[in-house]
Amino acid sequence: MSMRGISLLYNSAKSSRLWQPAVRAMSTTSFARGIFLGELREQEIFPYPDVLSTDQKETISMMMDAGHAFFQNTNDGAANDTNEKIPEDQLDEMRELGMYGLMVPEEYGGMELTNTMYAKFGELTGEYDLGLGIHTGAHQSIGYKGILLYGTPEQKEKYLPRLASGEVFACFCLTEPSSGSDASSIKTRAELNDAGTHYVLNGAKIWISNGGIAEIFTVFAQVPTVDAKTGETKDKITAFIVERSFGGVSHGPPEKKMGIKCSNTAEVYYENVMVPVENVLGEIGGGFKVAMNILNNGRFGMGACLTGTMRMLIEKSVDHANNRKQFVSNLREYQGIQQKIAMMNLLCYANESMAYMLCGNMDRGAPEYQLEAAMSKIFASQAAWDVCDETIQILGGAGFMKDVGIERWMRDLRIFRIFEGTNDILKLFVALNGVQEVGKLFKKQGNMSTAIGILQKKFLGGGMGALKTKVHDDLNGSVLKLQGDITKFHVATAEQVMKYKKGIIEQQVVLNRIADSAILLQSMAAVISRANLAAEKGDVSELALANAWCGESHQRIIQLVADLQNPHLTKVDQATLDVGKMSLDSNGYLAKSPVS
Repeated sequence: MSMRGISLLYNSAKSSRLWQPAVRAMSTTSFARGIFLGELREQEIFPYPDVLSTDQKETISMMMDAGHAFFQNTNDGAANDTNEKIPEDQLDEMRELGMYGLMVPEEYGGMELTNTMYAKFGELTGEYDLGLGIHTGAHQSIGYKGILLYGTPEQKEKYLPRLASGEVFACFCLTEPSSGSDASSIKTRAELNDAGTHYVLNGAKIWISNGGIAEIFTVFAQVPTVDAKTGETKDKITAFIVERSFGGVSHGPPEKKMGIKCSNTAEVYYENVMVPVENVLGEIGGGFKVAMNILNNGRFGMGACLTGTMRMLIEKSVDHANNRKQFVSNLREYQGIQQKIAMMNLLCYANESMAYMLCGNMDRGAPEYQLEAAMSKIFASQAAWDVCDETIQILGGAGFMKDVGIERWMRDLRIFRIFEGTNDILKLFVALNGVQEVGKLFKKQGNMSTAIGILQKKFLGGGMGALKTKVHDDLNGSVLKLQGDITKFHVATAEQVMKYKKGIIEQQVVLNRIADSAILLQSMAAVISRANLAAEKGDVSELALANAWCGESHQRIIQLVADLQNPHLTKVDQATLDVGKMSLDSNGYLAKSPVS
């Protein structure tokens, strides 16, 4: 059965009340924010989200079967990579399967999947063809996501049916030559014409996925806006729905890329494009918020997608280790190989646990998830890279050969730490958001000495109280590690806020340590909760994974916290930074050749 047919059964069940939402929307505070305050907020952690109804589980199972059949029988990832395009007949089959409207409401011709269902289906592109995944993701995860989130009923009615069917493709146009991570500095402009009927759009965007094949563009531009309070006119970013058919829209040739080659990437140009006023997306001047929420909302699928990649790579590594014999024994007998395989499993398990906790909480109605989404994206993109690197190492020379195929995954994976928010910027985003929470706490206490006293009491008193949720006995040690690490992390972070005050925004070395610690704490909570749920259902096999990961993370957090609290390390950091500045000043490598 096609996925379109599966969707009809799924939505038919909904309409006949055979399907019911698994849980009601909840209103809780962010776990990720809580750890910066020394709190283990259990509401979004326990129980681990199990949000799919029986009908939904059956639906996604059938969809996965249909998806596997498509990727195994029709799609050829290696050929797509070599030819740097997806064949038209394959695109047609993807249209028939409904792959372009997975989360679009049924009334607009979509499949109306939940976040968790969408993420699960995304594992397939991670397993088989990341380039194809970028094509479909650029279309629906961010391309027309703004219409789903902010579109008026008229905008949804006009655009979503054609987008959901794949009749036309969409793309997200934010990045410009002069603005990458600094989205607020874009130069593209849109000015209202004298008649007040259209905005005249001019500018250029670069590195736009689907830019050369899209007909519908979510475009961000500066618009002169009058401040209601001051009467001053200032430029503010506004989002627009732009059609290629408006005229004045053109694109450059497809970019030659390291990886994800079958996905189209191009520059897009706007020259006096007449955009009707009714095509403003959201509010005038509210474009930055629209862009950030699209990206925040779109990040949730990356962790699940890369779970598919890591599972596949682990299988290849395990198969090789079990069958390759060196020095009399199979590779599997050597501790060095066992350690690599173990860490690959732990990274995948932690990533998968974080990804589906995020999706599940979104489906449960969590009011805030941007920190968790950023953490998941950072962790997933780095973990998948590490797993791929170790796969090549385990396979040895074979892993380096093109015909084996692992080199394509490494090329494809490299972009994931860059796009949809570079990991470097997202780490600062995570740390600074958390630091703000600490700052608010200090402000609430009234003076620094009171705040210090509270910190000392919390630290000496052992931190938070007992966990309210009863977990499996075998997880108690990991829970104690998590609780103690949250307290130590909070104290160390608060000390940095007291030390640097507002100047902490410039202390990126410190902020990176804070972010790395926070991400590890988030991962520990996710694996404990997931393993506990599995144990409650009678599967105790995941307990070992959770405990091993918490042990590894605990050791890393201890070191990160010690580094934060080590006054001598400030001098070491500065010495390293000085070398970087010297190299930048000299425009290259500092040392002369020893044989010059």
